[in-house]
Amino acid sequence: MTASLPRIALVAITKHGVAQAAKLAGQIPEAHLVVSEKFAAGLPALMNTVRSLPGALSSHMGSLFSDYDQIVFSVSLGAVVRLIAPHLKSKEEDPGVLVVDDAGRYVIPVLSGHVGGANAYAEHLAKLLEAEAVLTTASDVGKTIPVDILGRELGWQVEAPKLNITRVSAHVVNEEPIAFVQESGARNWWTRPTPLPANIHLFDHFEEVDLERYRAVLWVTRRDIDPALWERLAERLVVYRPPQEA
Repeated sequence: MTASLPRIALVAITKHGVAQAAKLAGQIPEAHLVVSEKFAAGLPALMNTVRSLPGALSSHMGSLFSDYDQIVFSVSLGAVVRLIAPHLKSKEEDPGVLVVDDAGRYVIPVLSGHVGGANAYAEHLAKLLEAEAVLTTASDVGKTIPVDILGRELGWQVEAPKLNITRVSAHVVNEEPIAFVQESGARNWWTRPTPLPANIHLFDHFEEVDLERYRAVLWVTRRDIDPALWERLAERLVVYRPPQEA
C-alpha cells in the first residue's frame, strides 16, 4: 500500500507573508495555501488548492488543527504560540506546527516535533528554502536515538508506559549507558549521517545484557515479555515490536 501524502497547510495573513507562502507553495504542489480573504484574489496562478479565510485567523484554528498534519505559518512565532495555545491536546493528537521567518532564513518547529513529524518537515522545508531548520528537541540536537518514534518508518510499534518513554529518553540524551537489544526486525534503523553515540551498546539477545551496567534497555523483539521482567526493570525498559516478516 502506498502511504498517503501528509496534509500540508501554508498559512499567511500579511502581504509579505502571503508572497513568501505562495513562493513556497510552488515547490509543494500538494500543499494547501491558506490566506486571508483579502489576499486570495491577488495570488499568482498555482497548482495548489487555495483556502480563503474570512475574518480573524484565530477563528479558524480549530479547523486547521483537524484538517492538516503539518501547518506552516508565515507569521511571527509569538503570534503562533498564542493562536495555537487554546487548541493543544497531546503530542499524539496535535499536528506539526512550524514557523518560517519573514526573510525565509529559518524554519522553526513549534509543536509535535517528533510524533507529529514537525522536525523532519522543518528539515525538508529548509532544503527547499535554502534555510536553516532550528531544532530544539534534545535527541535531534544531540543526534541520538529518538526513543518515542524509533523505527516508525520501518513499521515498529513502541510498547511501554509513557513514563518509561520519558525516563528512558532522558537517560539517552544524558548520555548514560544504554543497552540496545535487537532480536528481530530490519537493521537499518539508524538513519543519521553521524555514528551511533558511544553510550548506546548493541546486543543480539537480551540474555547477553548485564542489567546492572545499563541505565535503560531498548529491546526490539517479538517475544512475549514476562510481567515480572517489566516490574524488575521498572521505568528502564522500552520495547519495540517490528512487523512480521513477509
